[in-house]
This record gives sequence, structure tokens and C-alpha cells, in this order.
Amino acid sequence: MRLVPVPALAEIRLYSAHPGSGLRRLVDPEDDADADGDAPEQQPPYWAYAWAGGAVLARHVLDNPMTVAGRRVLDLGAGSGIVGIAAAKAGAGEVIAAEIDRNGVAAIGLNAQANGVEITIVHQDITRGPPPAVDLVLAGDVFYGHEVALRVIPFLDRCLAAGIEVLVGDPRRHDLPLSRLRLLAEYQVPDFGDVKDAALKPSGVFRFETAPALTGAIKPSP
Repeated sequence: MRLVPVPALAEIRLYSAHPGSGLRRLVDPEDDADADGDAPEQQPPYWAYAWAGGAVLARHVLDNPMTVAGRRVLDLGAGSGIVGIAAAKAGAGEVIAAEIDRNGVAAIGLNAQANGVEITIVHQDITRGPPPAVDLVLAGDVFYGHEVALRVIPFLDRCLAAGIEVLVGDPRRHDLPLSRLRLLAEYQVPDFGDVKDAALKPSGVFRFETAPALTGAIKPSP
């Protein structure tokens, strides 16, 4: 792993995968199948790459520090910890990072130390229980699969019911609940899986809302 600045986020450095790291085989397990053609079951190394949803949420927080200043913040599905690191740098009173992958937990600790910030790490799936005592949930790229979305949405609803604000960062993946979101900002950032020098696509920062108030195309809030 190499400690490098994140594209579009020069303020943050992450320990990231590179061609010599060998981590790509965990993303494309068919390339590492055994003699019988069975791919090993490995947890993809989400924590080793900057994903668009987390990158835009981190960028938004750094550009708008009052979003987190003095507040207790949860980085949900933290991965590399990029969003939590941005929140800490922007002046959050406390940052909690929730991550279920043990390698991700290690990566968050190393990345936080490399960026000179303190983050409390929770190594468990908190979406199955009540929301923690925070003021704001930052959820970057948590709608990457249907089953995950079905688990995350009720948790975010419980957060709203407890008076907790929820912001989502996402490049409009298939399972993103657009009817529940109000667009706050868009940024052009690379996403994991994009080919080198590919044209950048806009990714959004959204506010998660209690009711499907928006029934048509998403529009920026006033």
C-alpha cells in the first residue's frame, strides 16, 4: 500500500492499492480461481480505494466545514475512513467510523493517523440496532447493492426519527433511493473502476429525507 493524496482531495492522503499490491485479485476473484475454476471467497478491499460517493461527501464537508463543526458525526460504512477524516479535519467535535471488515478497521486507523486526526472505530454492523448518539450521519457509497440498501434505509429512517441529520454521497448507483433524497451539491470526481483518463461524471451529495417529497427529477435545493 502507498500513502498518496486522493484525487480531488489533496488535503487527504490514504494508504491505497497500486498495481504491485496484489489487491486487484480480491476485486476480480475470477482472475484468481483455483484449478477447479472455483474463485476463493474474499471480502473485496473497499477500504483500499477512493470511491466516488465517499470522495464527494468528503469534498463537500471540507468545502462546507459548518456542516460538521462541533458536531458528533458518524461515518457509516467507513471503508478507508475518507469521510470521517474529512469531518475531523473540518472541525467535527467527535467522529465515529463504523466498518464491518477487519481490514477496513485497520485501514481506518492507519489513515486517520497519517492525516493527524482522531477517529473512534466501531467494528460491527450498527445498522441492525438503534442509532448511536450522534448529530449527523455521513453515508458515502452505502447503496452499492440491493441487500445492503434494504438494510441501510430502515437504519437511516431510525436516525431521522431520532432527530439525526443524514447526508448521502453517491454517483447515482442503481439502488440509490432517489425519491428519498434532495440534491445539495455535485462534484466531478473519479470513481473506483473507472479506466485511466476516463471522463469524470458528476456525483452527488444528498440529504436523506423522511418522506418521498420529490417525485420527479432531483433538483438542487434552494
